[in-house]
Amino acid sequence: MQHELVAPNGLLFDLDGTLLDTADDLACALNRLLDEHGRSTKSREQYRPIASHGAMGMLKLGFPDITFGSAAFEELRKRFLLYYAEQLFEHTRLFDGIGELIETLDSQNIPWGIVTNKPTHLTLPLLKQFSEFNTAGTLICGDTLTVRKPHPEPLLVAASELNIPVSQLWYVGDAERDMQAARAAGITAVLAEYGYICQSEQPEHWVTDLRISHPNTLTKTVQHKI
Repeated sequence: MQHELVAPNGLLFDLDGTLLDTADDLACALNRLLDEHGRSTKSREQYRPIASHGAMGMLKLGFPDITFGSAAFEELRKRFLLYYAEQLFEHTRLFDGIGELIETLDSQNIPWGIVTNKPTHLTLPLLKQFSEFNTAGTLICGDTLTVRKPHPEPLLVAASELNIPVSQLWYVGDAERDMQAARAAGITAVLAEYGYICQSEQPEHWVTDLRISHPNTLTKTVQHKI
């Protein structure tokens, strides 16, 4: 923890690996693609830690020999996203405790929103499957602006839309880029350790303000204003 924390007047969240457990549906798209190319499919133990990195992370896991940014990689990416869109929410669920957290925020009239690097065309139909997200005060997707996390601008725009000063906001995410974006924006950076974190990334060295192992930590903080 970098400084004394004050209970937030608003919260912003990453999506994949923070609010929603989307790993299994992402993996279905990857494994379908791998099977199509005669390659071995990946197990849950292999794909889950890197699911927060979305299509890029999944494809690097499944096709490490294909050069990132090449025509072959881009074709794989296109097909991966197509397959993922076809099976977007078959296995996806709220993380344990997220429903209760959102209910608490709403009951106390604490504004909240979502800032994700997921593109809009995948985010919107996914969010529509969960009524809990109906009260989100802002949604910034990976293609909403010309920049995305770790750039701080998506968080700054979200803060403006919530009309909450950045000093009174917390941003919760499970990736280093989330922590970097939050701190660059002057927003309290909260690491969701329950999310998709690969130990090879050395998360113990990420600069954060708070680390939580379960969303109920935030629920209790909001309830008791500690």
